[in-house]
Amino acid sequence: MGMGRRPGERQQELWIATSRVASAPGHIFYDKLNGFLDEAGFDAFVEELCEPFYKQAGRRSIPPGRYFCMLLIGYFEGIDSQRGIAWRCSDSLSLRRFLFLATDEDVPDHSSLTRVRNRLPLEVHEKVFEFVLEVARKKKLLKDGNLCVGVDATTLEANAAMKTIVRRDTGESWPEYVRRLMIEEGVIDEDDDPTDEELRRFDKDRSKWGKKKVSNEEWASPTDPDSRILKMKDGRTHLAYKGEHTVDLDSELILAADVHHGTDSDTATIIESIATAQRHVAAAGSEAAINEVAADKGYHSNTVLVDCQEAGVRTYIPERETGKRTWHDKPLEVERAFRNNRRRVKRSKGRWLQRLRSELVERTFAHVCETGGARRTWLRGLENVRKRYTIQAAARNLGLMMRRLFGIGTPRSLQGAAAAFCTLIWGLRRLLWRLETFRAAFRRQTASNASFTATYFRATEKLAAV
Repeated sequence: MGMGRRPGERQQELWIATSRVASAPGHIFYDKLNGFLDEAGFDAFVEELCEPFYKQAGRRSIPPGRYFCMLLIGYFEGIDSQRGIAWRCSDSLSLRRFLFLATDEDVPDHSSLTRVRNRLPLEVHEKVFEFVLEVARKKKLLKDGNLCVGVDATTLEANAAMKTIVRRDTGESWPEYVRRLMIEEGVIDEDDDPTDEELRRFDKDRSKWGKKKVSNEEWASPTDPDSRILKMKDGRTHLAYKGEHTVDLDSELILAADVHHGTDSDTATIIESIATAQRHVAAAGSEAAINEVAADKGYHSNTVLVDCQEAGVRTYIPERETGKRTWHDKPLEVERAFRNNRRRVKRSKGRWLQRLRSELVERTFAHVCETGGARRTWLRGLENVRKRYTIQAAARNLGLMMRRLFGIGTPRSLQGAAAAFCTLIWGLRRLLWRLETFRAAFRRQTASNASFTATYFRATEKLAAV
């Protein structure tokens, strides 16, 4: 067979049959997911849901189901930006097949995704999330009856930089503010123009003196006013949001995934998260009711305990280390709620729920934020971030259902399965090699012992004959 060579120039054909167009065999995960969504009637549901937000006349828009499917691809492929999602869909024939794109159709770009997102309100995205929960209920993954949920929160990096923050009262930027402080302390004159190095040195000295403070009451981001100044998990100070998950500790499904301002305390958002989770469960057609909640000690407060007790929800929230508590100035129900919660936490069930919460809820953050690409958002505004994050949580629930029903939860899980299979084969080969080596050594030792025994008996016979 002769060797083929890459042509230097190629003349394009004017007409080409569709049967000759290159096609992909498809990805088994996306083929399964496509059939799963078709069986549930996803596209018909989404089109009916989004129809009031479009006009009857005019050029046809991007199908809403395609918009949501591209956001699902962002989670499954671990892509955080809309540009990256559009590029990945354009580059993959399997993803084009998943999106039902014809040969002559272009993949929607990032600006098209932005227009669709701005057109559809947050309520539509929540309805899609509830639709996924309804499918989980029909597949017997979300069970009826009493539910025990775990609540926890994490930080989400905002699409805004600390160097762009300005003061709320004067509108000064950070360099302008530092220059004014240098003038007030007599370091420079009003006519002087300090260099960036001098500004950084003076700012660093203020940190050593303990005078450098950046509070959300005084500073804000002009590009994303909804973001707040927070200390991230790795110790960096950044503009961020707070993401909070309410997870069913039985099925591991995310019942509510909300985004709040970064400065909202855990005790101020847990009641809203539980109520949102209960609303989503009811909208999914389930008669289940949340009657137990487990959270860490950051959620412990008298108000939270009393509100949960009045709602008929048993709490398993460890208390903070404080001094001796006084109850004479508080209502009786506050002390009762506190002591009931303390008694439940100290039980074996309370300790077991805390271990389960720390495992399952943190796992959802790992899936959504780390491998799902939602740790850093490229959108601005609390509502936009909530829209994207809600679909991320819905995609995670879809992945959980795919893993329970078909054995694969993400398209990349097959890579791990192949690697594990190769590792198993290599381990078996090495074990067989060791067994063969041991058997050969045993044979040599047996033969050596037999030869020694024969020589010994011959020598003994000769001595006896003498």
